[in-house]
Formats: sequence, structure tokens, C-alpha cells
Amino acid sequence: MAALTAARNTPQELEPRFRSVPVAASAKPFQGGMVQINAAGYAVAASATAANVTIGRAEATADNSAGANGDIKVKVRRGTFRFNNSSAGDLIARTEIGKTVYVVDDQTVAKTNNSGARPAAGTCFDVDAQGVWVEFS
Repeated sequence: MAALTAARNTPQELEPRFRSVPVAASAKPFQGGMVQINAAGYAVAASATAANVTIGRAEATADNSAGANGDIKVKVRRGTFRFNNSSAGDLIARTEIGKTVYVVDDQTVAKTNNSGARPAAGTCFDVDAQGVWVEFS
């Protein structure tokens, strides 16, 4: 496609903060946990799986542990949410605000990608005594 040469009517999602995503077979993303899209294109609970892409926080638990790919959907919300901070060398400090943080598990983020083993979670929005505020856009 060529660049625009005139105004364009660009469609907009009506509810841009939410999306409903088909869940992978045998997966169970929990309410409040980070959700990722796996290599096959289905939602799973976030993990340190480099091929996965983190998309937001689950609004409700979606139990597809006995189902096939896509049998149910999980409602995922974009926004800014607080998750647990990692520890030791991967502890996120205020100096990381504005930088990418990485998934350890569905409720924990870390400062580094562990030599490429961890996918990005989102952007560090803030850090406080209770954890790390992660922005999903």
C-alpha cells in the first residue's frame, strides 16, 4: 500500500480496553493474571515462554482445562495493573519506569528478559512497596 494522499476514515474499536480471546486447549488463565497469546494464536496464562506475546489482564478465570483450542474465550483488559516484583538481580526499581519489563509467571514481572527466555510483559508505569505497575497497550 502507498502512503495516504487524502484524509482517511479509520475504524475504531467500540471497547478498545477489552478483547475476547479464544483459550488454548488445557489452559486456565486466572482472573487478575497476565494473559498471553501462544504460538498457535490462543490465550494462555502468562509464563516465561519466549514465543508468547503478553496482551493484558484476565477479567475472569477461563477454565478450558478439559477443552480443545477455542472452546471458550477469556475477556482480557488492557490498561495499567500492579503485579508482583521479581527478586535479587531482577528486582525492578524506580529507575525502570518507562522501560519494558518481562514475564516471570502470570503474576510476577522482572527487570531482564533472562537472556531472551522471557517475553515482554509491558511497560513499567510505576513501582511501589506492593509491586510493579505494568501498562499494557
